[in-house]
Amino acid sequence: MTVPIAIIGAGIAGLSAAQALQKAGQPVHVFDKGRGSGGRMASKHSEAGSLDLGAQYFTARDRRFVEQVQQWVANGWVEQWKPQLYNSRDGQLTPSPDEQTRWVGIPRMSAITRGLLKDVTVNFGCRIAEVFRGKQYWHLQDTEGCSHGPFSRVVIAVPAPQATQLLAATPKLAAVAAGVQMDPTWAVALGFETLLQTPMQGCFVQDSALDWLARNRSKPGRDSPLDTWVLHATADWSKQHIDLAKDEVIEQLCGEFAELIGCVVPAPSFALAHRWLYARPAVNHEWGVLADADQGLYACGDWCLSGRVEGAWLSGQEAARRLLEHLE
Repeated sequence: MTVPIAIIGAGIAGLSAAQALQKAGQPVHVFDKGRGSGGRMASKHSEAGSLDLGAQYFTARDRRFVEQVQQWVANGWVEQWKPQLYNSRDGQLTPSPDEQTRWVGIPRMSAITRGLLKDVTVNFGCRIAEVFRGKQYWHLQDTEGCSHGPFSRVVIAVPAPQATQLLAATPKLAAVAAGVQMDPTWAVALGFETLLQTPMQGCFVQDSALDWLARNRSKPGRDSPLDTWVLHATADWSKQHIDLAKDEVIEQLCGEFAELIGCVVPAPSFALAHRWLYARPAVNHEWGVLADADQGLYACGDWCLSGRVEGAWLSGQEAARRLLEHLE
């Protein structure tokens, strides 16, 4: 019997690696601390419908990822989003000339990772605390003290600060991961009983605590009784207010939103805040993957490349490629 490969993290990078490895005939076992897949591509179920609080959309530039996105479109997991975009600078709103193609999962962002999970063995609600090597194989220890294994190889697909601890068996890789700075993002969702009187469906913001805002209903497949909006704060504001109470975060960012949008904003009938501690890498790297092929330990994720959804997917592909290369 073939000893399976462990993958820690059921976000885009981990599931990209899982898909490529399974395609090559390798059994995989995925572990994730969350209740569902997606990582920062996850969507939150709420009384105002499903909300994309993390990745808002993604673009495809690399040929391999373009082909993959076309496959997701054919599967019915993804559609193009064509929002009326604006830029906000110094309180001035101007239509955005940006015409790049944007994609979203349907009916929510997590549809993509849900689709990728098909036929994959996965343990949700399982936070791995340690990766250690026995005589021949790898074993994982979770925070409940349970051991999982044996595994022939391990792919770690979590944000760099969490990967650092799991890479302890290879100090050289752990040191590289420890040097990656990841920025936080506060996300706020607001729901209004009546439609806000604005043509805006997305906005890139400068000179504000806000970085981005999007009208959820403008994305294909979204269904909500309310006019829901998702706001993202800048990395700087999020760092400065990292421990602010959620209701304070909502109040401050809702105030910024009301000032910026250029129409009457009533009190929201629904509001929630979510803190992404490791939203994106502060700078881009070009590693693709961190690998100790002789030991059989790999780390991948958007922080190994561009910090974008495409980067996460490509990094997972690269981890699988390097691993399979070493099996030959």
